[in-house]
Amino acid sequence: MSINLSVLLVILGCAIVTFIPRIIPFIVIRNIELPKIVVKWLSFIPICIFAALIVDNFIIENESLLSIDWSVLAAIIPTLIVAIWTKSLSVTVTAGIVCMATVRFLF
Repeated sequence: MSINLSVLLVILGCAIVTFIPRIIPFIVIRNIELPKIVVKWLSFIPICIFAALIVDNFIIENESLLSIDWSVLAAIIPTLIVAIWTKSLSVTVTAGIVCMATVRFLF
């Protein structure tokens, strides 16, 4: 299989466009002191996002039954350990992406 240069450039461009809005907020917010009410409100967002992602991907509906996607569980456990250990959203997200990519590559 050969890859066309224009296709490769489009893929790299999409990666950059996706990467920038995900990383820039982390870099900018580090240098700004937010009001306490905003910090308290933002403190709940990672928990909500993590829970929504887990429920959406972890529980599968087959016909009228609910079941567990074990491959997702294999990625959730190390991601959860990294989240508890580092308490860093960016490190947790990176670990989750790497874990899920590894699981999908292997299975």
